[in-house]
Amino acid sequence: MNDWVHWAIERIEADFQRSADTHLIQVEIPALADIDLYLKDESTHPTGNLKHRLARSLFLFGLCNGWITEGTPIIEASSGNTAVSEAYFARLLGLPFIAVIPEQTSRGKIAEIEFYGGECRAVSPCDIYRTAAELARSLDGHYMDQFTFAERVTDWRGNNNIAQSIFEQMARERHPVPDWIVVTAGTGGTSATLGRYIRYRRHSSRLCVADPDHSVFYDYYHSRNCGLTLDHASNIEGIGRPRVEPSFTPGVIDEMIKVPDAASFATLHCLENVLGRKVGGSTGTGLYAAFELMSRMHHAGQAGSVVAMLCDKGERYLDTYYNPEWLAEHGFDIQPWRRRIERFLKTGKL
Repeated sequence: MNDWVHWAIERIEADFQRSADTHLIQVEIPALADIDLYLKDESTHPTGNLKHRLARSLFLFGLCNGWITEGTPIIEASSGNTAVSEAYFARLLGLPFIAVIPEQTSRGKIAEIEFYGGECRAVSPCDIYRTAAELARSLDGHYMDQFTFAERVTDWRGNNNIAQSIFEQMARERHPVPDWIVVTAGTGGTSATLGRYIRYRRHSSRLCVADPDHSVFYDYYHSRNCGLTLDHASNIEGIGRPRVEPSFTPGVIDEMIKVPDAASFATLHCLENVLGRKVGGSTGTGLYAAFELMSRMHHAGQAGSVVAMLCDKGERYLDTYYNPEWLAEHGFDIQPWRRRIERFLKTGKL
């Protein structure tokens, strides 16, 4: 190992050592006295989102494989959050970083990528992969390719991953082994880590993946047709894909729930009234699926716990998901879904 790579790994490990674990927040729903809901708050990472874990692992993977050396330009195809976190680590190591992003990426995310010294190149959502790979070749750089490597860069057996963190934090709760853990999927890396960990540790928990509109993952889970594609990209930044990504691993998933985009947006608006803070669209998608599972448990008279993800901060989406004009322009009527969610919060029935 050359001196620079040794130094780079030490820099990343020192940054990790300075960081505390993310919080597990209990959300009180009085109508469900026997069912406890928790949110794993990944917005408290230094870059404010769940993908901070993935970005750190991708850099370590690239360094240890000899793909990243001193001065290597780093290229990524990303809808925003992974690029924000990778820009952070690229700056930490003094490396140039270019994010190839979909044209509709929020201005807030672009500003954060640029804050960390990254450059953004916006293209059609279907062109991000090709453009990123071509750019890496032309610059003699390294294409991180999160959509291929996300499921393998994290040690799913433990070693401070998100799965181990959740179960350790749940240890003193009244229902310490969650009945359900609910996540969303962009690369599929988080669901792969959680699903494998649950099986390896022989927990009784089940894993549910919530999928938004304009994503092939739900259909792929049921059909196993890896050739599925869509022309329209997901409206929920960071999750849902127009093609089956190599990192998405359906065999570790127990159930998938399709969540309409309007339900995702309504959920994040309702959650603001419960938590007193704004969250991103992917949190709304996952939490709505968690509400559906809790409603089922309530109907069946079951007690237990459910864990979902708080993926990132809502301030990044003030011009979109929290903007009534944007919602109306894109044809989203969230009021019927808000009434449905508010009824669930009062009665336990969705």
